[in-house]
Amino acid sequence: MDNRNTLIAIVLSVLVLVGWQYFVAKPQLDAQREQQAAQQALTDENKATPAPGVGPQAAPAAGAQSPAGAPAAQPGAAGGQIKTREQALAGAPRVKIDSNRLDGSISLIGGRVDDVQLKDYRETVDPKSPEIVLFAPIGSPQPYYAEFGYVNGAGENVKLPDGQTEWKAETTGPLTTEKPVVLVWDNGQGLVFRRTISIDGDYLFTVKDNVQNTGAAATTLHPYALLSRHGEPQTLGYWFLHEGPIGVFGQEGLSYPTYKDITGGPRTYKATGGWLGFTDKYWGAALIPPQDKGYAARFASATEGGKLYQSDYLLDPIVVAPGATSESTARLFAGAKQVAVIDKYESQGVLKFELMIDWGTYLHLVTKPMFYALDFFYKLVGNFGIAILIVTLCVKIIFFPLANKSYVSMSKMKLVQPEMVKIKERFPDDKQRQQQELMELYKREKINPLAGCLPILIQIPVFFALYKVLFIAIEMRHAPFYGWIHDLAAPDPTSLFNLFGLLPYDVPHFLLIGVWPILMGISMFVQMRLNPAPPDPTQAMIFNWMPLFFTFLLASFPAGLVIYWTWNNLLSILQQWIIMKRQGVEVNIIGNTLDVFRKKKPADAAKS
Repeated sequence: MDNRNTLIAIVLSVLVLVGWQYFVAKPQLDAQREQQAAQQALTDENKATPAPGVGPQAAPAAGAQSPAGAPAAQPGAAGGQIKTREQALAGAPRVKIDSNRLDGSISLIGGRVDDVQLKDYRETVDPKSPEIVLFAPIGSPQPYYAEFGYVNGAGENVKLPDGQTEWKAETTGPLTTEKPVVLVWDNGQGLVFRRTISIDGDYLFTVKDNVQNTGAAATTLHPYALLSRHGEPQTLGYWFLHEGPIGVFGQEGLSYPTYKDITGGPRTYKATGGWLGFTDKYWGAALIPPQDKGYAARFASATEGGKLYQSDYLLDPIVVAPGATSESTARLFAGAKQVAVIDKYESQGVLKFELMIDWGTYLHLVTKPMFYALDFFYKLVGNFGIAILIVTLCVKIIFFPLANKSYVSMSKMKLVQPEMVKIKERFPDDKQRQQQELMELYKREKINPLAGCLPILIQIPVFFALYKVLFIAIEMRHAPFYGWIHDLAAPDPTSLFNLFGLLPYDVPHFLLIGVWPILMGISMFVQMRLNPAPPDPTQAMIFNWMPLFFTFLLASFPAGLVIYWTWNNLLSILQQWIIMKRQGVEVNIIGNTLDVFRKKKPADAAKS
């Protein structure tokens, strides 16, 4: 019965892992390759290719009107010809961005933040590979930018800056963490617009728009901000990871429609407090309106000239009296979704900004503590792989009472094995009577017949939580372990089938059975040898082949998960061996292992 329970637990785990492998792990690897190829295309100016049907004329003004008439972005390149990124950047006068963690530029045409690259992150583990590109200007293959401004109030027809307006820089030098830039534009009708853009030490831009009324009449204006994304964004497409429009709208809370959802029609909101934008797996951009003012927000799309998606908000009107000055402030997050940075901005008053990171609707209470635990030990030891080992040990300690009870129950079942055999011999043809007698035996000896399932089943939520953290947390991206593991979030890159790199050829992806998956399979094999093989030939065959099956199954999982599983197996072996010894149960790992390779005699088979 103890072997049967172990088999039940293994089968349950296999069903979960096979489903995970089929629906998650394999598609993830394929999508990541496509995403890396797309990112490389954006940064390789000589090979950049345009998104189908997307041109500078695909601005959202015609098909994606903003709330209450706020404008969408205007075309910034003439002729509709797609250029390389470098050509598009050279097509407008610019102010350089050179902050602690970002570089790029601000276009003086439209006063847009449309060129942002992340200094701390590269496309691959190679430190010389290109920086991650987040924003790109109109005219490049896939434009992505933020724009700010005003629209006229009801009945007004004042000339306002738009996407075609050329601003002048009042300050010299680049935008840095210490030094903001100031842009100015005079409409020639009595309104002077000043835009002061500053950036903190991480990824938060603050945009202060100042309007000075030197005319004779009051003017009513609505401040607005928008994020525009041209072309079809490259997403991984998993049900457990949201990539696309996202926002928190006051009391209404979190909203995260897909790109497809907003293609069917705009999503509109009215709220006070919150934020909205677009999120990718590791990167995000979000508009943050003043948290104490009401606003109308929207996600929308347009298809004229190519696909385009937009997030925007419109504030309540402000009245600028003659001789007066009015100011509105917007904030823009544009960068990596680092947990500490996201949490910092939430602590500074941005409502529920932590939801920019997809911790999971149902696993949130496990995944975020899992990350904090890993991050805590990482800061102590300086390596996320070692942190995984420490957290695994902590989890073992936390669940020790439950696992201990399970292993004690399993040991008791082995001790009463002779009595179980006698029951079967007394009632060879009465299965119901056998079960009744076995239940009485379990009750008398205080044995839980399902105890063998618990140690493995306990691992499943921990496994999923760790997988989620490895998958979504940018801190895990390109995090090395030791030796050949340069990225814990990627599979072990070695393979048995080219002798782990000794033979000079690449093997197919499905044969990438690396060192760590093999170590995991060996540890699983040893753990299963703590018990004799089941007498039933079919069960014994499953029992014997299961470690090899898991070796192939987990080979394509992130190396961090395989390291966790291997270490967990080793701890389980030690724990179970000690408990079985204390219960007086013989532990014959060598003999049980040799039984796997011994041919069973017909007499023994008939007896079993």
